Amino acid sequence: MELKQLCELNGTSGDEGAVRAAILSAASKVCDDVRIDRAGNVIAFKKGVKKTGAKHILLSAHMDEVGFLIMGVTDEGMLRIRPVGGIDPRVCVSKYVLVGEKKIKGVIGAMAIHLQTAEDRKKVLGWDELYVDIGAKTKDEANADCPDGCYAYFDNGFEKFGDGCVVSKALDDRVGCWNLLRVLSQPTQNDLTCAFVTKEEIGCRGAYGAAFEIKCDAALILEGTAAGDLGDVKDTRQVCRVGAGVAVSFMDNGSIANRELYRQVLGIAEKEKAHCQIKEGVTGGNDAHAYQAAAGGKATCVLSVPCRYIHGPSSVARLSDAEDQYDLALKCVNGL
Repeated sequence: MELKQLCELNGTSGDEGAVRAAILSAASKVCDDVRIDRAGNVIAFKKGVKKTGAKHILLSAHMDEVGFLIMGVTDEGMLRIRPVGGIDPRVCVSKYVLVGEKKIKGVIGAMAIHLQTAEDRKKVLGWDELYVDIGAKTKDEANADCPDGCYAYFDNGFEKFGDGCVVSKALDDRVGCWNLLRVLSQPTQNDLTCAFVTKEEIGCRGAYGAAFEIKCDAALILEGTAAGDLGDVKDTRQVCRVGAGVAVSFMDNGSIANRELYRQVLGIAEKEKAHCQIKEGVTGGNDAHAYQAAAGGKATCVLSVPCRYIHGPSSVARLSDAEDQYDLALKCVNGL
């Protein structure tokens, strides 16, 4: 399965069905033990080739992406929205979305700048001041196809551009899902479970379910993370950089990497000449928190692909960093 195909699927948190079906089909072609658990996670197991002393390694990536829920409709047929996951409203105005099961085309709108007061122009528009325009004339017309509680998704395709870069919605974390499928397609020394989990963007809920069920010696979380190599951002605040390799985290806002596992991962990277960088800051959070905190805890470490403009309609990443994530993950599954 290609990364483009995964990124262009719609799978806002709690609505991962299309992504789950595609991953289930792809994983079933490369390993025999694939199932869906009660949290909606896809769990794939592959026996390692090592005859004795094999460890059990867990790789995890989340299927969901940020998006929106429709919260109501105005009398004029405009859809009121709330974010699902952390979205900056400043990146939303004038962006295309698809709404509801019929994927109705819409655009996120706001009061035109010509109609705003001087005070209006000094503040960030809140969610109560944004709406989705689907071209409906009345409330009833809009409600017929886009009822309260239905989902809306950024409508942005996947494109290659520049020097080895890609731009797309949902790079966080379809890159991780793509690399899990690629690792599953290879023979490994140790036993391997790949967990494609749900609802990471709203509190790592799928990973909590997986953590209680899966027993493993180490858990590596494949993620996307915010890159700071932008404009006039100071070097000390750039955290990680696009094109500098997969980012290995020692800590974020939800977890602290297991010290021994962290050193092992960096040791494998050095020995095997895998290209990586250390994430130079404590930012964000991810499913490592769930695996570390649930069911007695697991030794965790996070391998992230740096993404600019993350959680927006047009994230940017470099394909070489995605390759580096795959390379280091596979080396760790074989070398831990």
